[in-house]
Amino acid sequence: MKHEEKIEKLEILNKHIHKVIIDYKEGICSYHPFDLSKDLLIIRDLDQKEYKAVCKKIPSELFAQILVEMPDYVQEEITDIISEQKVARVTSNMDSDDASMLIYNISLKNEEAAQTVLSKLNKDEKEVINELNAYDFHEAGAYMQKELFWASIDETIGEALKRLKEKKDLNILNNIFHAFLVDKDNTFLGSIGLEELILFERTQKFAEIPNDRIEHYSFNEKDDIKEAVNLFSNYSLNALAIVNSENKLLGRITHDEIRDVMQDQDTKQLYSLAGVDNKVEEVESIYKIGKNRAFWLSINLITAILASLVIGLFDATIQSLVALAVLMPIVASMGGNAGTQTLTVTVRQMALGAIEYEDAKKTIYKEVIISLVNGFLFAFIIGVVSYLWFKIPLLGFVIAASMIINLFSAGFFGAVIPLVLEKFKIDPAIGSTVILTTVTDIVGFFSFLGLATLVLL
Repeated sequence: MKHEEKIEKLEILNKHIHKVIIDYKEGICSYHPFDLSKDLLIIRDLDQKEYKAVCKKIPSELFAQILVEMPDYVQEEITDIISEQKVARVTSNMDSDDASMLIYNISLKNEEAAQTVLSKLNKDEKEVINELNAYDFHEAGAYMQKELFWASIDETIGEALKRLKEKKDLNILNNIFHAFLVDKDNTFLGSIGLEELILFERTQKFAEIPNDRIEHYSFNEKDDIKEAVNLFSNYSLNALAIVNSENKLLGRITHDEIRDVMQDQDTKQLYSLAGVDNKVEEVESIYKIGKNRAFWLSINLITAILASLVIGLFDATIQSLVALAVLMPIVASMGGNAGTQTLTVTVRQMALGAIEYEDAKKTIYKEVIISLVNGFLFAFIIGVVSYLWFKIPLLGFVIAASMIINLFSAGFFGAVIPLVLEKFKIDPAIGSTVILTTVTDIVGFFSFLGLATLVLL
């Protein structure tokens, strides 16, 4: 971008954000925080100094909404952009789950700054953030929100709704979908959607509501967040109660948090299948990104050498029949692509919970059958093409047989490898591709050149 265009772009964005700030202070702001976060990211990329100046002008309440929508790496550096005092005010205006994540992200880059921000929060806010950040990253408790609307089972509907209105007026609660029902000991009894409450009289107690109107979904604080994702997907939930081992209500997870978790999982899976780290790719350091990619490329180099060693075993065969060198890449490529199809489907279904280790036999059988059908189809095609190309009948037979063998192995190992890795508690998305590529290359070259040696020479 030319310097003049850059200046013009900055002026337009500055005027826009200045107007948003004025509108916000007057209570008439109609811009969504997500759109404002995109504008801020553009300013950040164009001019770091201007970015800092704009961030300092935005009111803490509005900035809290915007910062939630911004990438983790932006949150990590926020204490370098605005004062720790303002970061603390921003944190105070966030929901507890977002506040704990902000402090966690800051600590990744500057632990001292994170502790300073924490020290400026009130006692209750500090306790909640420390409680949430004490969970392991895979545990549901790490993603829960402490702000929720609960109601005593012995309370009247009218009394509860009055409390809800007061909290909404004070902007204490947002995105309320349910009343979580508890007894006098805070034991979770169920939840009822707010839209259901209009069916009952305000004078009725929650205990008088028919049981079929009450949902009983809950999730333990220590259970894996992936299982919570499945609950939301399978039962179309808007929010889910989080309880401890004694079934005491601790908080809730909302659908927007689950959406973020799902996006993170999808991104991680996609990047892992390509042999790159999604967290590393989000940072700006070319060195870190290059180092991470170089590691997986070095693994790939080693596997490529193994495949080359197999080819080297048959160098005399290749020298005596040049057509083999022309056709070799076809066998390996078809096996690799077929294996990748199987691998991608298997890993994805495992991530969605559609395949468990116990389903291994059924999954393997299905993928092998599909690969064999395709193997015979393309074996016939390449066999005919090879015969017409080189006028050697047995060469068509050799490559056709090799194609069937390699596609069979691609289907078999494409399903087996991720299932085995999952059994040994290894992320199947990370190591499967490298292993599978090695297998299909070695099987493809060995079967093709081995059969050629036996049949053609």
